Amino acid sequence: MNKGEGNLTDAEVREIETTAKAIEYYEDYILKLMPMTINAVVQQKAEELALSQKQLAEMFGMPPKLSQILNGNRQPDVTFLKAVHQKLEIDGNFILEMV
Repeated sequence: MNKGEGNLTDAEVREIETTAKAIEYYEDYILKLMPMTINAVVQQKAEELALSQKQLAEMFGMPPKLSQILNGNRQPDVTFLKAVHQKLEIDGNFILEMV
């Protein structure tokens, strides 16, 4: 970017085009496959970490509430969302966009 568009070599232009196509593919096909609810993200992250729901509830310090939230019987509250962010390291901006 500091170089300026007119000062790029042909190889750099090709690399930028390839990267842009890869990003476009990722946005169009991969991101669409990602879960788009807090519940789905938490469940996916628990699977990645090989955590059972019981272990996850203990980690969060909220056994009955976690089950209710993940089953859709209760809305996520601030305590739950904070635990999702801190314990599972899920981006806070993503969490805010989902609530």
